[in-house]
Amino acid sequence: MSKLLAERVLLIPIVAGLLVWLFEHEVLAAGQSLSLLVAFLLVAAIVMTSIRVAHHAEVLAHRVGDPYGTMILTLSAVLVEVIMLVIMMSNEASPTLVRDTIYSAVMLDINGILGLAALLGGLRHGEQPYNDDSGKTYGVMILTAMGISMVVPEFIPVAKWHYYSIFTIGAMALLYTLFLRMQVGKHSYFFAYSYETIEGKPSRAPGHGEEDSIAWSIGAILFGVVLIGVLAEFMSVLLNAGLEGTGAPPALMAIVVASISAAPEILTALKAALRNRMQAVVNIAMGASLSTVILTVPLVEALALYNGQPLTMAMTPVQTVMVAITLIAAAINLNDGETNAIEGMTHFVLFATFVMLTIIGL
Repeated sequence: MSKLLAERVLLIPIVAGLLVWLFEHEVLAAGQSLSLLVAFLLVAAIVMTSIRVAHHAEVLAHRVGDPYGTMILTLSAVLVEVIMLVIMMSNEASPTLVRDTIYSAVMLDINGILGLAALLGGLRHGEQPYNDDSGKTYGVMILTAMGISMVVPEFIPVAKWHYYSIFTIGAMALLYTLFLRMQVGKHSYFFAYSYETIEGKPSRAPGHGEEDSIAWSIGAILFGVVLIGVLAEFMSVLLNAGLEGTGAPPALMAIVVASISAAPEILTALKAALRNRMQAVVNIAMGASLSTVILTVPLVEALALYNGQPLTMAMTPVQTVMVAITLIAAAINLNDGETNAIEGMTHFVLFATFVMLTIIGL
């Protein structure tokens, strides 16, 4: 009973889903304003559910420790993102939705989460240490994955796109297999940092000692993912209806999806930075970016090939430039094993630039 009471916050998304299921047609008939309002209420409900999913992923993460813990956190976020993308693609979404979502996720993760966390953590603690091997490894893999899947496609003829798409799926699977072997195998120390030598006592992760059983947490994650899928179906329909003909930025839907999946990571990363645990921030921000590219691309491209759906993966020139600047800045900032407020500000300014470009439709 105590565990059920702890999940009472999920009653709000459940009730929201039931109400929209009962009155969806009435809401659509009432006009764009109401459709848009209900859509954003559903976004809030999805974020609430996503936060609970992330909580239980964090419980599992604390039980198994790093680097497995960070992997569970990032994979849960990517799972939410993929489910939402698949559902929105089934509702005849824009062929650029996947590309724009991945691009938005990278901007949110590296420039938004890492930038804000390093800025606030730097203002409180000064220079914050972490294992520089992790930043270098994440950076080069993100660059390779995005280059293969989102830059090179610009030069692939449409007639040969299917062949290159199959190659991309295989390349991403190969990259992730190797990365997974490194992360949980002999190179796992790349993604860990001992803070015991700094504070003279073992670090204590938030939530340590919680009594949630592993089975309960897994069940809660699965229930949350199903609930997110149901809510995303309604949200997609209502948001499309509410934005139709309004002149809203084309990438708005993509930003909504990316923001929902990143919401729990933002809270976790900021708490870690304020506790002077920059390694967790690097693992979350860079790991989420890598997982988004390396897992979302093959899954969604495979679905598009199977269904014969049009899919545009090549980034626009503006997006390519922003990703290039972001990864160059990350390579420089994450090269010495310490972050500070200035490095955080550089990424946060890049995030602000991303927001500005989106507002003006670029």
